[in-house]
Amino acid sequence: MSLNWKEINLILEELDLAGSRIQKVFQGDFNVLVLEVFGRTGGRTGEKADERTGGAAGAQTILVSLAPGGCRINRSLRPVPKTGKPLRFAQFLKSRVVNGRIEEASQLGDNRIIRLLLRRGEIRYRIYIRLWSNAANVIVTGEDGVILDAMRRLPKRGEVSGGFYRPEENPASSGGKDYAIRELPGEASFNEKIDLFYTEQGGELSLEKLRERAERLINGSVNRLEASLERLREKEAEYKNAARWKEYGDIIMANASAITPGSAWLEAADFFSPGNAVIRIELDARKSPPENAELCYDKYRKGKNGLKDIQEEIQNGAAELAKLGETKKRLLSETNPLVLTGLLRKAGGGRRGSPGAGGTSGSAGAEKRPGLSFRTGDWLIIVGRDAGENDELLRRYVRGNDLWLHARDYAGAYVFIKHRPGKTPPLDVLLDGGNLALFYSRGRNNGSCDCYYTRVKYLRRVKTGPKGKVIPTQEKNIFIKLDQKRLKKLEDARIRY
Repeated sequence: MSLNWKEINLILEELDLAGSRIQKVFQGDFNVLVLEVFGRTGGRTGEKADERTGGAAGAQTILVSLAPGGCRINRSLRPVPKTGKPLRFAQFLKSRVVNGRIEEASQLGDNRIIRLLLRRGEIRYRIYIRLWSNAANVIVTGEDGVILDAMRRLPKRGEVSGGFYRPEENPASSGGKDYAIRELPGEASFNEKIDLFYTEQGGELSLEKLRERAERLINGSVNRLEASLERLREKEAEYKNAARWKEYGDIIMANASAITPGSAWLEAADFFSPGNAVIRIELDARKSPPENAELCYDKYRKGKNGLKDIQEEIQNGAAELAKLGETKKRLLSETNPLVLTGLLRKAGGGRRGSPGAGGTSGSAGAEKRPGLSFRTGDWLIIVGRDAGENDELLRRYVRGNDLWLHARDYAGAYVFIKHRPGKTPPLDVLLDGGNLALFYSRGRNNGSCDCYYTRVKYLRRVKTGPKGKVIPTQEKNIFIKLDQKRLKKLEDARIRY
């Protein structure tokens, strides 16, 4: 939980910041700001910091966290890890407030907004620290209330450079709620108790809680991936027996004259088995014997052609499982909480896909790939804008059942609609892909063209031709007219890395 207004007042009283000088500023994360201040020699909180850290009298490390559910300000006696590179807001503060002196530090009434009045040379600044769980921010203004910068730039609230912020003019309130200061164990100051509490209870910098989160994240991905692999292996076993469907078709054709119209079953000798044992084959009573045989042949062809794709997905899934194991090991061995936070952000925002669930393993998520990627409903569309990207996508990022689209008679993009098992891309998704194929081709200025499409497995690579060139077979045609509204919707749905 975040600090309440009474706890904030107690923390500010212990910090006794008035008269302190800001010596250093850095951001530990996008949610964490750290101010290293040097107070008046002999100040009571400064003396405690000196006794415990061995630093100069009056030195304090002030931690500000804007993490949802854990908004707070307190003196930290533990080292706060730094990010690998300086962040924007910290760089701004370094240029404006470092070496400035805090003239006043107070909370505005009971609304959980702390105001620091600061002077550097002849220039005065106001730093507002708003500790609201759903709208926390640190905002720096001049004396006139004009915003110079904010830790979180929020245009909808007007909290951007050049905006206006003066919360004193429109004071918020706790609504009369009777908050109490938490009773925390120990004999230390309230600052020290709060620092220990958030560290142990899973605050922004809790390494133990971050590791638990990492383990849950990876284990969830592993469980989903293993379930997908189990389904794929069942399908593989079915496809491996595809030859049996061809035998059923042959038996039906051999006994076509003996099948009466409307029959639901055929009992006949199985001349493919030893001893010609009697076999029962289920029929579609609405179809003729040749049509029933063709159904069996279709299942045979589907199994024969799909086996390679299924085995490739299983192979990729196994490789993905190995990667997840390596990722888990790396996350759990990380000792810097802020580095671990960054790794978790990357791991959680990425690999949402899985084998058999919409394309290559991980391709449905935010895994970086060549070209452009768009999410339209439950479908993923990938666009290669030139020969290099087209070739790379064909080699590494698409599979046999993915749909390929290209503007006929114009050089340009290869567009791929990722396959979803048991699903056929609806017309609306097909039109999305066609518009992208035309827009990223040399036919864009014409405004319309014929676009042909087929499965990737029906593309034949021209080995002696230009890079990425293919010859399609079994292609179909769709007429495309550029639709600006559709293109705008697609641009809004673009996946940005």
